[in-house]
Amino acid sequence: METRVIDAAAGVFADPSAYADEPKLHAALAHLRAEAPVSWVDVPGYKPFWAVTKHADIMAIERDPTLFTNYPRPVLMTAESDEAQANVGVRTLIHMDDPQHRVVRAIAGDWFRPKAMRAMKLRIDDLAQQYVEKMVARGPECDFVQEVAVNFPLYVILSLLGMPESDFGRMLGLTQELFGNDDAEFQRGTSKEEQLVALLDMFEYFNALTAKRRENPTDDLASAIANARVDGEPLSDVDTVSYYVIIATAGHDTTSATISGGLHALIENPEELARLKADPALLPLATEEMIRWVTPVKEFMRTASRDTVVRGVPIAEGESLLLSYVSGNRDEEVFADPFRFDAGRDPNRHVAFGHGVHFCLGAALARMEVSSFFGALLPRLESIELAGAAEHMATIFVGGLKHLPIRYTLT
Repeated sequence: METRVIDAAAGVFADPSAYADEPKLHAALAHLRAEAPVSWVDVPGYKPFWAVTKHADIMAIERDPTLFTNYPRPVLMTAESDEAQANVGVRTLIHMDDPQHRVVRAIAGDWFRPKAMRAMKLRIDDLAQQYVEKMVARGPECDFVQEVAVNFPLYVILSLLGMPESDFGRMLGLTQELFGNDDAEFQRGTSKEEQLVALLDMFEYFNALTAKRRENPTDDLASAIANARVDGEPLSDVDTVSYYVIIATAGHDTTSATISGGLHALIENPEELARLKADPALLPLATEEMIRWVTPVKEFMRTASRDTVVRGVPIAEGESLLLSYVSGNRDEEVFADPFRFDAGRDPNRHVAFGHGVHFCLGAALARMEVSSFFGALLPRLESIELAGAAEHMATIFVGGLKHLPIRYTLT
């Protein structure tokens, strides 16, 4: 057997603190792209895996879902967490492969198609204006992440599900505990058993919601999921709740990270802020650049279904590969000057939404929310600056800024 390519820099993928230190993170990723683009990672607490850091390789792997499957290891977690989630039986869309994935994804598919998004646009634009007004009321300073960015997309996705507004705060707290379980500020307890309680609490909530929607169906996405049938049979309780979990959590946490990270990028690049304010037609391109820049979903994983080769490196059947979207979105071979925030970047072939059959179900909604928010904010923004240090969440899966203190003037 050939000697595995091992580079110490690849340990960054299993270090939650690295994602809270962007210079450290990007230095490691740039090194890996140049020296060890497919590197074996074997660190304490995690099952070994290959780290894939080049854009072209990520795209090629995602184009072949038969060779590179989501099951049984769709995201990087500690070995202990892998076992705990398997015992609970979590099976979201990201855990599934075709043909099951295609059928289950279709349950919510119509709710996220362009026609449905056009119907939602007026409501989202109105909500964006409301949150800009909240900024006016809270000004001239606020923590943009915690007071604005986490709430706007939360309201959108939970309204789509048909959940009562009185439950939004609870869902926000549970989501932050799930995605922030590596961050001391958000984690529930220090043991994996304590942290798993957040997932079980979410399951309990959505089990009750399922029972309500099956007894009294309404015209919302929660009812569509609760009453869905596959081959004439309803989804199992675990699959139903897992569906809610992926929609409710990923449907807002990723978008809030993009909005807050996008605003931070504009503050740090005032010439790009001025350019965007002067030419609002650039907003669709700026939205894509914010998504590339932030890359809220840091990675997904695939498992080889047979022996294969990636960039000349032999991959054995059953071995897992981590697809580093953060690295792919800074690949020097794909993006001109990748470490420059360019509000008019075109083309912008980022991989922040994934690629292929697992392309993000809510991509159109996320784009609309980001565009609507900045479309409401920028015409009224007279001045903005940092009022303290921006802080990133410690994570290895989903995250972004957790605090962004700003000082601003709005008309």
